[in-house]
Amino acid sequence: MFSMQPQWNQESENECLILGVHKPGNPLGGVLAVCDKAMDQQISQLIKSGDISISKKSITLIHTLGKMKTKRIILVGLGRENQVTEEDWKEALGMAFRKVKELRLSQVSIDLDSLSGANVPVERAAHLLGEVYMLSLYTFDGYKQKNVKAPVEIKDITLLSESGRAALLQENAHLGAIYGSGTNYARTLVNLPPNILTATKMAEFAKELADQYQFELEVLNKEDMERLGMGALLAVNQGSVEPPAMIVLKYQGKSEWKDVIGLVGKGITYDTGGYSLKPRESMVGMKTDMGGAAAVLGAMRIIGELKPEQNVVAVIASTDNVVSAEAFKPDDVIVSLSGKTIEVLNTDAEGRLVLADAVTYAKQHGADYLVDVATLTGGVIVALGNEMTGVFTNNDAFLGKVKSASEKSGEPMWQLPITAKDRERVRGSKIADLNNSPGREGHAIMGAAFVGEFAEDTPWVHLDIAGTSVSKKSTSLHTHGATGVMARTLAQLVVDFTMRK
Repeated sequence: MFSMQPQWNQESENECLILGVHKPGNPLGGVLAVCDKAMDQQISQLIKSGDISISKKSITLIHTLGKMKTKRIILVGLGRENQVTEEDWKEALGMAFRKVKELRLSQVSIDLDSLSGANVPVERAAHLLGEVYMLSLYTFDGYKQKNVKAPVEIKDITLLSESGRAALLQENAHLGAIYGSGTNYARTLVNLPPNILTATKMAEFAKELADQYQFELEVLNKEDMERLGMGALLAVNQGSVEPPAMIVLKYQGKSEWKDVIGLVGKGITYDTGGYSLKPRESMVGMKTDMGGAAAVLGAMRIIGELKPEQNVVAVIASTDNVVSAEAFKPDDVIVSLSGKTIEVLNTDAEGRLVLADAVTYAKQHGADYLVDVATLTGGVIVALGNEMTGVFTNNDAFLGKVKSASEKSGEPMWQLPITAKDRERVRGSKIADLNNSPGREGHAIMGAAFVGEFAEDTPWVHLDIAGTSVSKKSTSLHTHGATGVMARTLAQLVVDFTMRK
C-alpha cells in the first residue's frame, strides 16, 4: 500500500501529487519549489494572488498541462505552521483523499515534508496519514442494488521525504492504517441492520477474529448463562426469540496470565426500550446500540495485528431488548452474576444490566483493569453533545492512562463525577441491593454508578459513547453513520501498557 521515494523531480510520473502549504507561503521549498519552477513560478504567483488558498483545510487542484510528468497537484492549505492541530491536519488531508477518490484515481504521491511542521512532525504525519487514508475513504453502501458506481480504490501511495528515515516513515504509515482499519471494522458492525447483526452473528464475527489472530474464544449460550447465573443479561433477553451471547476473546501477550486489561462492550443489537417503550422517533437508529461491542471488536482487530506484549480479555454481552409476553418488566427483581439483586425500574436502562454481568465475568477471567464502553445514556448527549465521550472512573491513575490514549487517538473525552450520594441513589431500592434507574437527574452518572457497583475495587473506567458513536453529518473523516469511536483509544491503551515501565 505505502512505498517510499526519497528523491523527487519533475520527471517523476504521477497521476496526482499532494503537497502541503503553510502561511506565510514564501519562500517555497522542497518538492513544492521544484513544482513551482517547472510551472514557471505559477504556483507561487497563484498563492500570492490568493487563487491558491493556504488557509486551514482548503484544497486546490491544479493541472500541470504537460509541464511536468505529474498530471495534477492537490495543494492542502494548513494555515500557520505553529497553529495547525492534529485534528485540523487530519481533516485537511482527509479532504485531499476525498478529492483523489472523486477524481477516480488509483495512484497518488504525498510529500510528507511539506505536510509536516512544528505541531505535526514528519514521523507523526506518516502515522496520521495511514489512519486518515482508511478513515476518509470508508463507505458503507449497505444493500443497494441499483445505481451503485463501483469505487476506484487508491492502491498505490508513494510517500516522499528527504528526512532519511524512509523505513520508519513507511512503518508508521502502515501502523496508522492498522488503527484506521480497526476503526472501519467497528463502523461496519454498527452500520449493519439489526435483522442481520444478531447476537449470534456478532459471535460469528468474534470467531472470525479468533481464527485470524489466534485469540482464545468462548461463547456462552443461554443454557450456559442459566447455569452460571447471569440473571441480568438473561432478563434483558427474556422477551426475545433471538438467543443471547456472552462473547469472550483472550489475547495473551505475556508468558503469564496476569496484569490483564479487560475490555467490556455493550452489545445490544436492537433496543426498543422493552416495556418502557421508546417513542417511534427514538427507536429509529437503535441498531447502533451495540457501538460499545463494535469498539471492543475493532480494538481486538488492531491488537491482533500489532501483537503487543500485554494480556487482554474482551467481554461482550449481546442480545436485543424487545417486547413480548415474556419480556422483563418494571418492578421485576433479578439476580446478577455477582449475586447482587437488582430492582428493575426501567427496562430501557438495559445496557447497564448486561454490562453488570459482563464486568463480573471479565473479573472472573482475571481482569486486573477494566474499561467498559457503551452507548449507555441519552443523558451524556445532553451534558456533552456529540463530539465528546463521557468518562467516569473509580481510579484516577488508571483514568490518566485512558485519557492519554484518547489524546493520541484524537478521540476526546470529558470526565463526569460519581459521588457518594450518586452511589446511594443506585443503592436506594427498598427490596433489592440496587435499582437500575433512580431517575432522570444525572442520568449518565446514574448509569455509570450502577456499572461501578460491579467493578467494585478493580481499577475501572466507563466510557459513555451515546453521543459520539454515530455522526449525523458527513465530514472529511466520517461519512454519515457509525464513527467506530474508541476502537483506536482502547487499542492504544493496550499498546501504552506494553511500553510502560
